[in-house]
Amino acid sequence: MAFTNEQLERYSRHIILKEVGAKGQKKLMNARVLIIGAGGLGAPAAMYLAAAGVGTIGIADADEVDLSNLQRQIIHSTEDVGKAKVQSAKETMNKMNPDVTVRTYRTFVSAENIMELIQDYDFIIDGTDNFPAKFLINDACVLAKKPFSHAGIIRFRGQLMTYVPGAGPCYRCVFKDPPPKDAVPTCKQAGVIGAMGGVIGSLQAMEAVKYILGVGDLLTGYLLTFDAIKMEFRKIKLPSRVADCAVCGEHPDITKPIDYEQTVCEGVGI
Repeated sequence: MAFTNEQLERYSRHIILKEVGAKGQKKLMNARVLIIGAGGLGAPAAMYLAAAGVGTIGIADADEVDLSNLQRQIIHSTEDVGKAKVQSAKETMNKMNPDVTVRTYRTFVSAENIMELIQDYDFIIDGTDNFPAKFLINDACVLAKKPFSHAGIIRFRGQLMTYVPGAGPCYRCVFKDPPPKDAVPTCKQAGVIGAMGGVIGSLQAMEAVKYILGVGDLLTGYLLTFDAIKMEFRKIKLPSRVADCAVCGEHPDITKPIDYEQTVCEGVGI
């Protein structure tokens, strides 16, 4: 596949990097990433992946753009209020980079459809806002042997980790089970500073890009936390894969995705 003159100019800052080059840019252009949640995390992740030239990007979200979303979900604008988030996201991404194929899934991600949704993608980004969705994504990715980036934000704090099959613990190894309903406040109840989505969502995009390129150290076996009040990052070494983990352990109890009762903040995206 030869680059057009426009592509050579568009991706010139990538191509001059020794870690990327023409070969790496072609890897990005042939890659497929699914983002679940077109909200505070999914918005910056989607924009940076589109800008990077990731060839096919899927966006799954059942919600519509609300005025309260615009404080942090930068892929949407005021004129998009009332529009399906996946459509708004697709329009913004293709305005930025018409090379990119954006596939939209206006649906709630559930145990019934998640395996089909993720099957054609190389990397999954979890941009959801609730624990049931996060455990669902983890379990499906483990079962389907798909790498994914987990992240969460609330108030002035955020965290992320990356799962790669056979190379470290999964989300359930670390957190085991969803907390009881209403035990943890949602971002609607507790609030979230808008720029936090930009910080953590951009890091999720970086993890996807590094995985596709096969360069650098991923957050596999680590939890990266960020406290914006203290302006402090911490990289925490996680225990190895848990032998009795219910989904990735030696004798797993979970053999298909499970729907837990949801406490929804605003649709599926933070």
